[in-house]
Amino acid sequence: MSNNPVKIMETVLRDGHQSLAATRMRTSDMIEMLEKLDDVGYFSLEAWGGATFDSTLRFLNEDPWERLRTIRKHVTKTPIQMLLRGQNILGYNHYADDVVTEFVKRAVDNGVGVVRIFDALNDVRNLEVSMRVAKETGAHVQGAFVYTISPFHTIDTFVKVAKDLVSMGADSICIKDMAGLLAPYVAYDLVKALKAAVNVPIDIHSHYTSGMAGMTYLKAIEAGVDIIDCALSPFAMGSSQPATEALVAALENTDRDTGIAKEKLFPIADHFRTVKKNVAETFKLNTAIDIDTKVLSFQIPGGMLSNFLNQLKEQGMADKYPEMLEEMPKVRADLGYPPLVTPTSQITGSMAAFNVMFGRYKVVPREVKDLARGKYGRTPAPLNPEVADLILQGEPLITHRPADDIEPQMEKLTKELAEKGYPNASVEDILSYALFPDVALKFFEANRK
Repeated sequence: MSNNPVKIMETVLRDGHQSLAATRMRTSDMIEMLEKLDDVGYFSLEAWGGATFDSTLRFLNEDPWERLRTIRKHVTKTPIQMLLRGQNILGYNHYADDVVTEFVKRAVDNGVGVVRIFDALNDVRNLEVSMRVAKETGAHVQGAFVYTISPFHTIDTFVKVAKDLVSMGADSICIKDMAGLLAPYVAYDLVKALKAAVNVPIDIHSHYTSGMAGMTYLKAIEAGVDIIDCALSPFAMGSSQPATEALVAALENTDRDTGIAKEKLFPIADHFRTVKKNVAETFKLNTAIDIDTKVLSFQIPGGMLSNFLNQLKEQGMADKYPEMLEEMPKVRADLGYPPLVTPTSQITGSMAAFNVMFGRYKVVPREVKDLARGKYGRTPAPLNPEVADLILQGEPLITHRPADDIEPQMEKLTKELAEKGYPNASVEDILSYALFPDVALKFFEANRK
């Protein structure tokens, strides 16, 4: 056993199926393997947050809180990890501080042990409340910064964000490379710089979209990274993470040996291979997602590309697809180089589509104006002055923490739910309703009468 083993965060229960199977894995698909996963010796099991919350309610007729409690019942030794979008929680806009506070408390109470918190723009002001509350609950708080490439993103700017996160109480730092843009040698330099600047464990999270992630992990490991995010092979590669078994095997008998017996992983992987087949058949999904190194030019997360093509087809403008791909980086530069991750990827993408369909900035969606004026936080660079007026159309800029403008919401939400026929709603149900009102009501209608 190595005295400096690489630890593994396993994503099969969350990001693995979110990336390859549209987040459609059911709790019943997991149960049989939970105790076996708990016995592997992982750093943590990512099983909650991200798109799973919305998806369980919307498509699977399941309660996300119930899923979390079920997993907790079977997983007793390994921390359960969740992904939280700071002030956005798991939704698509900012929520009031009291909603964020209550959500983090309930998540930890129901079984979350590691909370990974990030902001789409790397604006740490949007992480203050969630990080503070997560610290108070005693959870392990992992501060994440979103990795992206632009003239305004350098190793120094990422190190600065990491230092801010540690000063806010982060117990570890995650390099969150959601589009598979991080190149191996850059990863080496970035991890080295982070290890020199902060004294907490460093975790690397990358997607295989460009085909580089396995190599990127190896260089990060050489540079001293502490934790790597992997998915068991049926839910690995493509637009997901590198395969757990492959990394375990690659590090065997080295000074960074994970100490995990790969033989323990084979039967679990076999189970999930069957699950993947069933999920693909049930929901008519294509789970065979190819590597596409073009992502390095577009920087568009995989799932979005297919969505865009569909949107253009619906408008009878499929022939404009190549134009749209060219427009996307231009819009991103105009908007101050936001990293392309939910919700900024959707906002930038819709603007690119509108520009191609109607002419540049002839029609500007509300969300684009909001992003440009600072409603989501500070963009990495200022707006392109040549198009700023077209985008803003006279709207005022927001320079403070955006959530300072949001009145407390919990009391109002509780009242609303009571008026809709749920006077004794649990705090968890109120939070589900806060994030996804229509979807939650439909779920309650079917399950709470």
